[in-house]
Amino acid sequence: MSVPPSRAGADAPVKNAVRFSRDQLNLILAALPDPAFILTRSGRYAALFGGSDHRYYHDGSNLVGQSVFDVLAHNKALWFALEIEKALSSGALHIVEYSLAGSDVKGLEAAGPDHPIWFEGRVQALDFPVDDEDAVVWVASNITEKNAVEHQLRLQSETDPLTGLYNRRKLLDVLAVEFDLSSSSRTPTSLLMFDVDNFKAVNDELGHSVGDELLTTIATVCRRALRSGDVLARLGGDEFVVLMPATASAEGILVANGLRQQISLELQSKLALFSTISGGLTEISRSDASIGDILRRADDGLYQSKRSGRNQISIV
Repeated sequence: MSVPPSRAGADAPVKNAVRFSRDQLNLILAALPDPAFILTRSGRYAALFGGSDHRYYHDGSNLVGQSVFDVLAHNKALWFALEIEKALSSGALHIVEYSLAGSDVKGLEAAGPDHPIWFEGRVQALDFPVDDEDAVVWVASNITEKNAVEHQLRLQSETDPLTGLYNRRKLLDVLAVEFDLSSSSRTPTSLLMFDVDNFKAVNDELGHSVGDELLTTIATVCRRALRSGDVLARLGGDEFVVLMPATASAEGILVANGLRQQISLELQSKLALFSTISGGLTEISRSDASIGDILRRADDGLYQSKRSGRNQISIV
């Protein structure tokens, strides 16, 4: 006769869950490193737990009972109210990143930090009312250091280490966006590609350190002369690209020739170099199928300037 399997496992009593007293629970909540706010639909701070990591957080107990509209600048308070509403509507975990500067907090406009502090907010709707209002728990984690590291890594991946300008990779990303905008809005956008005449001779005769100084001087002149909305990149070697949004070629050629003259004067006065640049200027056209068409056309213009005697900009 077969023996039925043991039911000891099924019938064994479940181990008692660990039970905490109210005081112990309060101590556990107070020990949370990140602050956890209970915020009602209207934006009132109903309770605050945690925030024990004093490297990043100050005592916020004075917030309890106040509204985000009492504490924050109006636009920032509206943003918080909107995010609370999103979390309540979805019922799912809602994650946001946001910054708080001194100008965002009432009373701290002048005394606050001199740079924004970044947070990740994890917002979850509660399934019970708080003081007769729907509410959320909002856990705020300081991610300022993490954002700074990510920003530095992004800069390193997007910029030329010698000149600090955008590199080829970043230029292509920006140009792709500008290409789409120009095509859809029909706003004129000009692109200038230029390089240094006889740059190889400078390196060969005076050394690469002088060549590097020449390139950084060009970058400085361009930053000083161009508008804040223009995009400047080192394409590689001694080749540079200037992208000028909302600029037709008739205006772009004036900018390009101004750069050409200023660069020559600066190289002569600062480095005693009688160097010039040559370039090609083109306007994004509706017939362009890709950004490659634009770059090739500007490159053709550059070499047209070389063949015509250098120290000039050709429109193509």
